[in-house]
Amino acid sequence: MNDIRQRGGPGVNFQATWRTDRTVLAVVHHLTAATRLADVLPLFESDPRVQVVFTVPPFSRAARSGAAYVDRLGAAVLDWEQATSRRFDLAVAASLGGLEQLDAPVLTIEHGSGPGKLRARHSGEGPEAPREIIGSSLSGLVFQGRIVPAMIGIPHHRQRSVLARHVPQAVEVAHVVGDPTFDRVLASLPERDTYRRALGVSEGQTLVFVSSTWWSHSLLGRMPDLPGRLAAELAPHGVRVVTAVHPGVHAVHGHRQVRAWMGDAVGLLPPEGGWQAAIAACDVVVGDHGSVTYYAAAAGRPVLLAQFPHEDVVPASHTDLLGRAVPRLDAERPFLPQVRACAREHVPERAEWFTSMLTSAPGDAARLLREAVYRLMGLPEPDRPAVALPVPPPVLSPSLLGQEQRW
Repeated sequence: MNDIRQRGGPGVNFQATWRTDRTVLAVVHHLTAATRLADVLPLFESDPRVQVVFTVPPFSRAARSGAAYVDRLGAAVLDWEQATSRRFDLAVAASLGGLEQLDAPVLTIEHGSGPGKLRARHSGEGPEAPREIIGSSLSGLVFQGRIVPAMIGIPHHRQRSVLARHVPQAVEVAHVVGDPTFDRVLASLPERDTYRRALGVSEGQTLVFVSSTWWSHSLLGRMPDLPGRLAAELAPHGVRVVTAVHPGVHAVHGHRQVRAWMGDAVGLLPPEGGWQAAIAACDVVVGDHGSVTYYAAAAGRPVLLAQFPHEDVVPASHTDLLGRAVPRLDAERPFLPQVRACAREHVPERAEWFTSMLTSAPGDAARLLREAVYRLMGLPEPDRPAVALPVPPPVLSPSLLGQEQRW
């Protein structure tokens, strides 16, 4: 563990080489949150005035996935006890929970496409009650009569009304900062050919990208064999299939097990990322009500919904729009004609509908977020412009063939 003291500057650890002015704590609740922070931290971590350190709250159900991710970064890491006993100039988190224990102004950001899904209902025997909108719970935002974050970064101004209904006091600190992940998807679109080569797509081939969120009502929860079926049926017709599975699935079942279940005919992207590149590279997306499917629609990609549980979706939300506006995949009919029809009948202009419900500042999240971060730190911004960068070329998860005797 690195023993980083309270602030940068003269009071820093005597062994330090860089004498920084500010110390920022990146709070990684789980792998999903970590991948969102990866779109934000580059906006300031190269500033020689700023030291970024990481911590993983131990009480998150998927904390191990966050810890494993952080271990691979080669970053300065504090355990939770250390993190909660020091003063930081800023803490940045993409999830809630435990943030009231930190001595720092806290900036929270979304780790999905916004509040469009309802929290799963408990399977107990009591009567049913209204279900919370994921991301709008009072829990985590308020502690002992005070709003925890100094700033809540929201992608769209409509989320103010969601907060106003559930945590009205939080509206005062809610600021539209756009969607940095979507902006990186847009920045990655010109790299389409590079990503296709990285995914093993030959010239003239069609690429179908399958995306599944988690829980039992997801694409994989309802149709676990669908990626393999698509790959088997479409491969003879020059179609390649790659799949991205929500990091929560990997956290619960284990990446090796997911790889084994998916089979070697399916190109599986690692849980750390690659889906943004797959959106840029693909010709058709087969998805569900998860954020990745929505990002694909907003980026102008043809989408087929293989699974869409309307009962789990917030009425009139952006996710609801997705379910009403794009065609469905019929798993009982041949896949190739459906894929071809989806691509042929796609109306690219509809991407504007989805974008308008996703972010109030398309293409501007880097500027808005960096401005917010430096304001909270009390530092002048660097002179260079803040821009969204394309994601790196994707790397598919290695095959298990040959590693073990297979059933």
